[in-house]
Amino acid sequence: MKINIAIDGYSSCGKSTLAKLLSQKLEYNYIDTGAMYRSVTLYLMNQGIIKDGKVTLETVIKSLDEIDVTFKFNSVKNQSDTYLNGVNVEDEIRSPEISSLVSGISKIREVRQKLIALQQKIAKHKAIVMDGRDIGTAVLPDAEVKFFVTADLEIRTQRRFDELEAKGYNYSFSKVKQNLLERDHSDTSRKENPLTQAEDAILLDNTELTITELVELAHEYVLNKLNNPKN
Repeated sequence: MKINIAIDGYSSCGKSTLAKLLSQKLEYNYIDTGAMYRSVTLYLMNQGIIKDGKVTLETVIKSLDEIDVTFKFNSVKNQSDTYLNGVNVEDEIRSPEISSLVSGISKIREVRQKLIALQQKIAKHKAIVMDGRDIGTAVLPDAEVKFFVTADLEIRTQRRFDELEAKGYNYSFSKVKQNLLERDHSDTSRKENPLTQAEDAILLDNTELTITELVELAHEYVLNKLNNPKN
């Protein structure tokens, strides 16, 4: 039996790490939907369509047919890398500049429609672990297992700060925290499929859990579903 697993949650709460490790444990395919929105944002920025943090809706819509986002497995990293129009952009899309712009781009209905259709097509064959902000509510509402991951803001800020510092970025703790607050507000208040916990999603608070504990906890829920599909 193969199922689909939807993982939603706030920025820097550990949902992507959970999704990657859980997919490896289950030998499922991992789909990073956030990377897809980041890739669209990178394309718009590189093409000069984003100017001073703003875009013209008509120009964005016209450009969508020029954007192709795919994933290819990286055997060295043991993970899937993100490709934008055939070019590996895995590192570029993780920059603070893209992080500050992606929530605004993800609000656009036409962008969401394009990527949701692609995500649903990918998930038709099952055995998918997909993470994002509207997976359990909009993209895969029929997913057999849904998780909603959260964590304390201070903890999320520290994790994001450490991640950026390790990559060589020099940002203050307060600036990282402000960025997370802005993304939280944007994600939860947008009109198009806002971040919210699906009624049948399992809440996972990652504030005091190690990543190993988080993965094991989620894995237990998945095994229970696989062993008791009617529950």
